[in-house]
Amino acid sequence: MLQTIAPSKKVIEVRHLDHFFGKGNLRKQTLFDLSFDLAVGEIVIMSGPSGSGKTTLLTLLGGLRSAQSGSLRVLGQELCVAPSSTLVCTRRHNGYIFQAHNLHQSLTAIENVMMSLELQAELSRSQMREKAADALSSVGLADRIDYYPANLSGGQKQRVAIARALASEPAIVLADEPTAALDSQSGRDVVDLLQKLARENGTTVLIVTHDNRILDIGDRLLHLEDGRLCRDTQKL
Repeated sequence: MLQTIAPSKKVIEVRHLDHFFGKGNLRKQTLFDLSFDLAVGEIVIMSGPSGSGKTTLLTLLGGLRSAQSGSLRVLGQELCVAPSSTLVCTRRHNGYIFQAHNLHQSLTAIENVMMSLELQAELSRSQMREKAADALSSVGLADRIDYYPANLSGGQKQRVAIARALASEPAIVLADEPTAALDSQSGRDVVDLLQKLARENGTTVLIVTHDNRILDIGDRLLHLEDGRLCRDTQKL
């Protein structure tokens, strides 16, 4: 069971984190000695060139794969060399926004969002549908809940992906290039919504991006290069 984190506490604590892919002679290190914290309600922008390890780090923070070396604590739970049951428990408290939407084409918008609530065993089917509808309404898609992805624009698909991440009212939102496929206005709408979530609900938001147009919403800017944290800048 994950611990409850009080306001002003650290939600994520990373200490001397390394990560490797492959085995034997093919083993390659992709993250090197990373150390940083994320606090309740903080919005952090992570930048860096392609191949710098940003997405790999995001998947570790989200419990999508197990950390191998160092320490990674999320909501008080150590995830380094953690069993799959611990990672599943961690994912219940995270909202993950994938770069490529990852919507199921055979499911409607509301059904896609409801999938994110299936880990919430205490919710009935009708409760899942109600929460999913509320999440879609919050991103301006109340009139599109029964649309299939093929009938939605790129911006609308991204909004469904965001609604899916937010439906469970997560403590942490991890967003991988959320504006990459969007025009300027749609991208601004997306990040404004994430900023509102952080300010009103105390949600911690980490956004991986190459989009310089959205840097202004961050409380901090992290910059990765070649798997190393080169800068950690607190905005004034």
